[in-house]
Amino acid sequence: MSDILIVDDERDIRELISDILKDEGYATRLAGNSDECMAEINGEPPALMILDIWLKDSRMDGIDILKTVKRDNPDVPIIIISGHGNIEIAVAAIKQGAYDFVEKPFNIDQLLVVIRRAMETSRLRRENAALRRRDVTSSEMIGSSPAFRALKGQLDKVTKSNGRVMLTGQPGSGKEVAARYIHLNSNRAAGPFVTVSSASIEPERMEEVLFGRETAERGVEKGLLEQAHGGVVYFDEVADMPSGTQSKILRVLTEQQFTRVGGSDKVRVDLRVISSTTRDLQAEIVGGRFRQELYDRLNVVPVAVPALEERREDIPELARHFIEGFNKSQGLPLRALSEEAEALMQTMSWPGNIRQLRNVIERVLILGEAGGPIEARELPGQGDGQAEEGRIVLSGGLATLPLREARELFEREYLLTQINRFGGNISRTATFVGMERSALHRKLKSLGVVTTSKSGARIAHLEDEDEEEDA
Repeated sequence: MSDILIVDDERDIRELISDILKDEGYATRLAGNSDECMAEINGEPPALMILDIWLKDSRMDGIDILKTVKRDNPDVPIIIISGHGNIEIAVAAIKQGAYDFVEKPFNIDQLLVVIRRAMETSRLRRENAALRRRDVTSSEMIGSSPAFRALKGQLDKVTKSNGRVMLTGQPGSGKEVAARYIHLNSNRAAGPFVTVSSASIEPERMEEVLFGRETAERGVEKGLLEQAHGGVVYFDEVADMPSGTQSKILRVLTEQQFTRVGGSDKVRVDLRVISSTTRDLQAEIVGGRFRQELYDRLNVVPVAVPALEERREDIPELARHFIEGFNKSQGLPLRALSEEAEALMQTMSWPGNIRQLRNVIERVLILGEAGGPIEARELPGQGDGQAEEGRIVLSGGLATLPLREARELFEREYLLTQINRFGGNISRTATFVGMERSALHRKLKSLGVVTTSKSGARIAHLEDEDEEEDA
């Protein structure tokens, strides 16, 4: 999208305009009829079009081409030229989306002025749209753990291509943030990012929402796929897509075009597709709820987004990021984190993953005091777990065990928690718990605790669990 397409049935006119534009530093392409014009546009949309109204020996005239191009490539500015111009044609062209109208014989300086203005207007619109998207969406990747670095490394690789990506992971683990990161670091960053929430759209309305519709009363209503033209469409929880819609989406992915509900014209789209799911799609396929062909089309590059428990080292960094964000967006207090709060958050259970962590931070900032760092006692579930100072409350199960069994159970759970808190790093764990590294290794072996790699990180678990996974 870096050149100017000149469409005129008079060879001398189009070559004259081309020579002048080349002298001004522009690249040009030429077309003498509607078929040549549409072939050029379908191959690669130009930065701007100069279009003659009257085209001899063509299936479409200039107004027809104008309608088609503005439908499929609305960001391409079009300057209409005609030797048979009158005010009615000019008004009709502008109504159909033309940037301006220049009558033959035209003044070259005048034409150049119109071209420069059209190019500048188009550039500013794209930049403003990109800025608005950056303001309202987050694509910032936060973390430094091995699991996070492995994820970011995969995402950086897929930004360089147009390949379809399938993001898998638990709810709240950051799949949409990963999708937006791919978009804003790709060659489609200036294009739209459109989310299709498969679970929240009523099945009977899915096709209208995706493909749009045409009615006599309301005319053309663009669907989400058309709105995403030139950018990325993100299918959130794709497993919830109705089976009837799955077959039509499959056809869109194959042909890159579709027909609106109630319409007859083919709408061409240029899309990159990113999908996500929390489910096992292979099981959905076996159960007849998801099409194998669609899975094969969407799962070109599979990327697993790790759960928060696999990147516990990132929890303090994420928490501070959310604190700063809430301070800027809602004016909530800008508070630090105490060491005890950081340690506790790294050992807590986070079934809701990053989304749950964000909600906890917001709640603490709203309900807590403005001054001083966030303390461990302010975190959820800590008020009931504290006895008088210097003591802790034993769980019912632990309190019923003999001392030796209770001590072994406590040591096992304590060390499992600390190792996972430090991302499987035995040296850092040994330093924190106050043991020699060799002594810690012996203790872990006696307790049946082992570490294995998962999503680029070391995860501690019981040896029996490892055997169950292998089985």
